[in-house]
Amino acid sequence: MSSDTAQSHPPEQVPAEVERLDIAELGRLLRDRRGALSLRQAAAEAGVSYSTLSRVEAGAQPDLASFTLLCAWLGVPPSRFFTPVVEREISPLDEAITHLRADPRLPAEAADKISSVLRDLYTALAREVAPARPAVACHLRAAGALRPGVPQRLASLLTDMHDELERLTEAGEL
Repeated sequence: MSSDTAQSHPPEQVPAEVERLDIAELGRLLRDRRGALSLRQAAAEAGVSYSTLSRVEAGAQPDLASFTLLCAWLGVPPSRFFTPVVEREISPLDEAITHLRADPRLPAEAADKISSVLRDLYTALAREVAPARPAVACHLRAAGALRPGVPQRLASLLTDMHDELERLTEAGEL
């Protein structure tokens, strides 16, 4: 990661997100789609080898080319099989310190000293950031039939209702 990328994060925690490939779902859909076809027939239709189709149906992860061919044969987008999973929160400060500790040019003692200075500076200079206000969203099937200005007034009304519900909840009245 370049230093420009590491510095572009806002001061709040940044989730380290990965995506997992749902192999079980892929295998299930392949078996369903294959139906009464033999593995060889289905593999030929999909454009992959018999052994590839057999392994993927059994739960093995395919290579990228086979995966895209199988998705095309199923008629589903590849993104269907990816599930985002947030693993943990990493602050920009912790990310910077991790990079320092991994630098082979810095002895452990020097990395500790720099980390300590960074933590002290960050604590002294970082400001509290107010939590982002949740967006109030509403889907209206007849939105095209609304008069100009009505969506804005509706958003204002929903925001006021949301704020009052939060107040009542914090006061223990709900």
